[in-house]
Formats: sequence, structure tokens, C-alpha cells
Amino acid sequence: MSVLKCWTGSMAMLLALTGGVHAEMTVSQSNDPTAALGVNLATLLGQEKAALGAVDGERLEEIVTPPKPKAKTRKGAISYDKDWLASLPAPKGGPEFECLATALYFEARGEGIKGQAAVAEVILNRVESKSFPRTICGVVNQGNANGCQFSYTCDGQPERISEKRAWTTARKVARAMMDGAPRQLTDGATYFHTPAVRPSWSKKFDRTAMIGSHIFYRAPVRTALN
Repeated sequence: MSVLKCWTGSMAMLLALTGGVHAEMTVSQSNDPTAALGVNLATLLGQEKAALGAVDGERLEEIVTPPKPKAKTRKGAISYDKDWLASLPAPKGGPEFECLATALYFEARGEGIKGQAAVAEVILNRVESKSFPRTICGVVNQGNANGCQFSYTCDGQPERISEKRAWTTARKVARAMMDGAPRQLTDGATYFHTPAVRPSWSKKFDRTAMIGSHIFYRAPVRTALN
């Protein structure tokens, strides 16, 4: 129902409630189709005027002012704050979940909730890309003669979880992203780096976002023309 129809209906109800229903009107009871036109129009208009006059000014202003449309919020939007994190259930899962949580802990625990969600997007985007392994663990542990995709997996240092709160955050974010939280931060990115380095591929790829101390990129779309 449109706003105009709702407003018109309110006006009609107002007239009925403020005197119109109590007005004594003489309506023709004949079958003459023109008889209804003989109703005292002046009397009816007078009754309506009197009814409007009896309404409180503030109430009348409310009725004649069309209602404001409700603000729309983006469906599935996430705040990435402490309240959102606290609303998530205790996380658990199998090897794929553990791989993602571990990657977030070692690669992005200093980036906060939003930064960790952004890195999770990259990993999950890679899983869906034909250019990378088809599993989260495969993506996280991918490497070759030139090194590893995620440095913590081949830096020679033991992977020790020493920050309990950061580990809980990483696990909650990992679980939420694997469970279908919208990937709304990096615009399909499959790569990222810190401002401290400038890899050669960054000149060829499309930059999509900068979140915390990470800059995100996606491979350019190839067409028949390029």
C-alpha cells in the first residue's frame, strides 16, 4: 500500500472518529439514481469542517503529514565489532576450520576483528578460484621453490598459540566466515601484502581495499581483448 493511500485512509478515519459518524444525515431511500445528489451538500461540508475544528492542532499536523519511509539497511551487513564477536557461538570444527583459524591467528591477529575477516575472505576466495588449491588447508599450506603463500608455514618457527584471547577471536571469525558470513570487505581479493613490501604482482593486479596494515588485490579480469 502506498504512502498516499495510507495517509488518505488516515484522513477518512479522522473524519469518522471526530464527528462524522455522529452527524445526522438525511439520505434518499428512493431508487432514483439522482436522488442521492439531493443530499444537503452544504450540511455535510459544514459537519466535516466542524469535525476538523475539534481536532487538536498537533494531532491534525501528525495526520496531514505523510509518514517518513523507514531507513533501509544493507541485508547481511556485519559490524565487525566486539558485540558481533560476542554474539557468535563457541567455535568448533574439523581440520579445515583449524587451518583457517590458525592462519588468521598467525597472519592477522594484530589486525583486529575486521582485519582478520578480510584475510579470511582472501583464503576462502582462493579456495573458490581455479588458480589455487580446492581446500582451505591446501591454500594455507601452499608453497613452492620460491617460498610459501603464508610465511608462518615455512619460517622455521614453531607455531605456538600463546595469546588465548586472540586465539578465541581468530576461531570465532574463522567459524563465522566458513558458515557463510558475507564477504563484503575486500571485493573478491585473492592477494594481500603489507605496506612494508611492494611485490611485483601488485603492479599488475587490481587494488580493492586497504584494511589495517594490509592492502588487498584481485587478479584483473581477462577478456578476449586482453
